Amino acid sequence: MSRFIEVPARMLPPETLNALLETFVTRQGYDTTDTGEGMAGWVVELKRQLERNELIIAHDLELEMTEVMTLAQWRAFGRDLADDEEEGEHY
Repeated sequence: MSRFIEVPARMLPPETLNALLETFVTRQGYDTTDTGEGMAGWVVELKRQLERNELIIAHDLELEMTEVMTLAQWRAFGRDLADDEEEGEHY
């Protein structure tokens, strides 16, 4: 069983989606003054990126946390998990 599952953005209530996107903006260190619309501008842009499948929402079943990730972050988690599993098989 995979530790992470992808959550379609349309499955989340709007307030939850906005909160996840705001957390992503803060965690990534985006400058909220450069959109001219502050945090709201970034949330709109990130929703567009979700629609273009440039970002995903992932739920960590182990930690019971949900967060937004770039595709690169998603793939890195996948590679790390696969590497861990392979290491466990080779004694």
